[in-house]
Amino acid sequence: MRRLLSSLSLRLALMFALVSVLLLGSLGFYLYYSLERELAWRDDQSLLGRLEHMQALLNGRDSIEELRDRPTLYANMLGNEDSLLWVLRPGGEVLIAVNPAGLAVPVGLPAGQTRLGYNEQGNARLAWRRLDQDDLSLVLVAGKLLAPREQMLAAYRLRLLLALAGGALMAFALGWLVSRRGLAPVRRLAAQARAIEVRRLHRRLSTRQLPDELCELGESLNHMLSRLEDGFGRLSRFSEDLAHEIRTPLSNLVGHTEHTLRRARSREEYETLLASHLEEYQRLNRMINSMLFLARSEQPQADIKLEPVALAPLIEQLCEYFEGMAEEAGTPLLNRAAGEVQADEELLRRALANLLANALRYGEPGRPITIGSEHTANGVAVFVHNKGPAIAAEHLPRLFDRFYRCDPSRTQGGDTGGLGLAIVDSIMQLHGGEVSVHSDDDGTTFTLRFPA
Repeated sequence: MRRLLSSLSLRLALMFALVSVLLLGSLGFYLYYSLERELAWRDDQSLLGRLEHMQALLNGRDSIEELRDRPTLYANMLGNEDSLLWVLRPGGEVLIAVNPAGLAVPVGLPAGQTRLGYNEQGNARLAWRRLDQDDLSLVLVAGKLLAPREQMLAAYRLRLLLALAGGALMAFALGWLVSRRGLAPVRRLAAQARAIEVRRLHRRLSTRQLPDELCELGESLNHMLSRLEDGFGRLSRFSEDLAHEIRTPLSNLVGHTEHTLRRARSREEYETLLASHLEEYQRLNRMINSMLFLARSEQPQADIKLEPVALAPLIEQLCEYFEGMAEEAGTPLLNRAAGEVQADEELLRRALANLLANALRYGEPGRPITIGSEHTANGVAVFVHNKGPAIAAEHLPRLFDRFYRCDPSRTQGGDTGGLGLAIVDSIMQLHGGEVSVHSDDDGTTFTLRFPA
């Protein structure tokens, strides 16, 4: 049952049938109520007309006697067996009676010129009128049995219910056909989506023949496919770059070891080899730690602790940490930051440390590196600016890709293996912000934008 209700065509057909039942039921109820009122009004008019006819026949006592002696006169006037007639004295004495159903004589009728009501059993509609002629006082009562009218209305109700049931079934069948035909573009869209696999991520869904309501869905799916294709391509490049980055230190380790083992070496040579191996191990360790951090930061459950962080003291600590490297390069570190930002302090420290290390590595020796901040309408921006050659425009879009280097030959001790800026980008994504870079002849500026 649940599986059937999961069908959109079935749901639309059921809703269409329900709406049809409500509409047809309301229309049928209105028609039935109108018919019932119309029949009741016609019966009342017929009863009042019979009272007028009887009043015209009763012109005096002789007329009463004549009517009693000739019952066919008024019996034929009634015309059918569901009609009733009484001519009574005010005390209840029956002068004339046409009562094929054998109903009790109506007594105790309320006074009035002309009145309408029901008998005690409620199975007949009555109309009565008091007639005063000279010294003669009479009560004329005309009636009609309700059973024939109720039988006709019951048959009409049955036909209405049958028509309502048939209409509901027909509405369900037509709704099913219409919904199946109307949802055909959805099935075509699903068939196109099923044809897209890993090797065909370049394919896109055709939206030319889609209805307006589905065009937006098709465009959204195409945008999603573009992002998936881009992500899969980056993953493939990452795998290739990872293999290359790991192969380089391993090749160095294997090559140096093989070369050393070709003949006996002195203790000093073995110590030099071990020191060289240790550098490669440390490089591999930094790379693995960086990759582990990136992997953890991309997990959906990754969480950070946001708190107010004063920028000036934090950057001052970083400047002291990089003071030795800066003095070797003759590069002053200028702290121009102020205020605070909502961030995870350790992650912010790591992001700024990576940017400072990058600026010291690629900046022009002797020129200052400036770390500052500014408040914007959308939050806080922290920037690191260094003087040096401009980065070529073709490199800027890929600077934050993993293992990407503008100049692969420029590797130094402590190098992150092309993962430093990728880590900065991941840290900013965790904070809901972004990192950007601008480079021209005046230098290169990396900017961290934190949301308000």
